[in-house]
Amino acid sequence: MSIKSDAWITRMAREHRMIEPFAENQVRGGAISYGVSSYGYDIRVADEFKIFTNVNTTIVDPKRFDQQSFVDFKGDVCIVPPNSFALARTVEYFRIPRNVLTICLGKSTYARCGIIVNVTPFEPEWEGTATLEISNTTPLPAKIYANEGIAQVVFFEADEVCRTSYADKKGKYQAQRAITLPKI
Repeated sequence: MSIKSDAWITRMAREHRMIEPFAENQVRGGAISYGVSSYGYDIRVADEFKIFTNVNTTIVDPKRFDQQSFVDFKGDVCIVPPNSFALARTVEYFRIPRNVLTICLGKSTYARCGIIVNVTPFEPEWEGTATLEISNTTPLPAKIYANEGIAQVVFFEADEVCRTSYADKKGKYQAQRAITLPKI
């Protein structure tokens, strides 16, 4: 298994529509950076959020998740309450090849502010926009900037293709385009 470079990512995005929309260069200019980096791709967070609230004093249960635990928000800046979290989705739609596994890691710009993006893999032959969990670990409200960088995806190419891909398993998060709550 080998980590893939910016040239490989660019080629796969152009030839196989692996990432759409695709920023061939790293975009900065007053924004939290996104686009191709040396050995990964910095993804953007869309302007749709589900902000966790406990107004109903509910218990967080991944098997019986209460949708009323979230407040829907759409805008350029999302405020995540202290010691809470929000769900969001990527701007980018991914099509992961059968011989590739990715790991999604939070950007250090946010991490240095106590904002953590959950680390998650994109499995072989998964496709869709990724649902992101953004945690505010601080005792203060935290700003998240829509349409700017939020995390980096690192691509690993296997020496051989997997026996069973995410598509083969008919994965429950396949082809999602919206923020998707936990499913069993």
